[in-house]
Amino acid sequence: MTTTAAATVTDSAGKMPRQIPYIIGNEACERFSFYGMRNILTPFLVTTLLLYAPVAERAGIAKEVFHTFVIGVYFFPLLGGWISDRFFGKYNTVFWLSLVYVVGHAFLAIFEDNRTGFYTGLFLIALGSGGIKPLVSAFVGDQFDQTNKAKAKVVYDAFYWTINFGSFFASLLMPIFLRNYGPSVAFGIPGVLMFIATVIFWMGRKKYVHVPPSPPNPHSFVNVSRTALTRRVDGQSRPGLVVAGIGVLLALGSLVLIPQLGFVIAAVLALGLLIGFGGVGTSMQLERARGLHPDIAVDGVRAVLRILIVFALVTPFWSLFDQKASTWILQGNEMVMPHDQWWWPSWLVKEPAQMQALNPLLVMLLIPFNNLVLYPALRRLGFEPTALKRMGFGIAFSGLAWVAAGMIQLYIDGGDPVSIAWQVLPYVLLTFGEVLVSATGLEFAYSQAPQSMKGTIMSFWLLSVTFGNLWVLMTNASVRNPAVIEQIASTGISETAFLMFFFAGFAFVAAAAFALYARRYPMQDHYRAV
Repeated sequence: MTTTAAATVTDSAGKMPRQIPYIIGNEACERFSFYGMRNILTPFLVTTLLLYAPVAERAGIAKEVFHTFVIGVYFFPLLGGWISDRFFGKYNTVFWLSLVYVVGHAFLAIFEDNRTGFYTGLFLIALGSGGIKPLVSAFVGDQFDQTNKAKAKVVYDAFYWTINFGSFFASLLMPIFLRNYGPSVAFGIPGVLMFIATVIFWMGRKKYVHVPPSPPNPHSFVNVSRTALTRRVDGQSRPGLVVAGIGVLLALGSLVLIPQLGFVIAAVLALGLLIGFGGVGTSMQLERARGLHPDIAVDGVRAVLRILIVFALVTPFWSLFDQKASTWILQGNEMVMPHDQWWWPSWLVKEPAQMQALNPLLVMLLIPFNNLVLYPALRRLGFEPTALKRMGFGIAFSGLAWVAAGMIQLYIDGGDPVSIAWQVLPYVLLTFGEVLVSATGLEFAYSQAPQSMKGTIMSFWLLSVTFGNLWVLMTNASVRNPAVIEQIASTGISETAFLMFFFAGFAFVAAAAFALYARRYPMQDHYRAV
């Protein structure tokens, strides 16, 4: 650790680190910029950029573009985490990728009527936003040690609260700017906020604890896993290597399907197969790495593999959560604004996309409510709301949200006018689930990761969002199959309603599996020593 870092630790022992406000301020502006552009992306695509497509196809194309973009945002954390952990450190990686992020926003504002330029901007934002995403939250954790780690939970909650503070105003205001001033202004404002975020982050550079990147490690996760898979033991076969090899073959097979599935679906599916089968194979033979690698390294790999199972079981939640910015907006377009009701804020809420502002507003209310009221009450009743319990219940609540959304869709399909105010119910349920899963997951991911794997593990946590959106793309692709379309038609409900109930069931199954696994998960404590 550098001298500056050591001094900071001493000065802040037992206290809140004084550099935290710079990170929180950076995050508030960055989240405004991200959600500001993301929450108007679907409406912009449908009404402007996709006018070349037949009207009936625009909504489907917009959903595909949106979820492909989200997949990119949550895939690039792998790159950001790797180059940070191995080469440049968290601060430098965040700063330079933030500049890429700013350029991406500029492309959106400039190329509003040029698909190639606009999609290039989306790519740059995915690279910049995704690259810094695992590092900022891990950078927060680096500012704490064993003397003040109890305050880390407070800061992670404040961190998440601030994210939603920026998201609330972005969700509420950007649809108005898009409608009144056009795409250039609507996409330009988030770019300005991202530039401000970068400046704020730079201003705190001399106050941060800078944990240096890890040097090449012969006992790294990859090296231990390779040894476990390939080491020969007299008289024993290598079943784990066979399992990993099957994963490689299946991954290659998925790439062959690029013409049918598209590059993004096939590539992400291939990555999932490699991680899944490779992880299972490594777990089967991990003990073979002992002797050639120290026990602490082998045990670290075992811990990471356990964490990845938790992350995998969370992916269905993200498939439901991220569709609020695509499927729920498209549903809102079929609903009626209750401008004739005295209680409806007609002076402010005029577009279906603005309903997304409910999500961050509810988060800002629910986080303090949970910490100050709900969790203490549960503890008094003898129920300890551990991180894994909160996450499991959160997945289940997301399923309830989609049951509510599906019921609303049935009424819409019946032909009667349905007030968009009814969307408040699924938003409340989904947001409660989000607070239980996402806010908890940030702390869980950091605390469970071995020190040398902080950035990479946070990247895998975010990669779970990529796979959540992969399930959306694969489901949407499957309903183009005539046999699937016929099967849905036989149920007597619309395709949209059927998919809503399908995703609800997906979440309930995932919540049950999560609860079973959580019972035997061994919690770790990997906060930095003093």
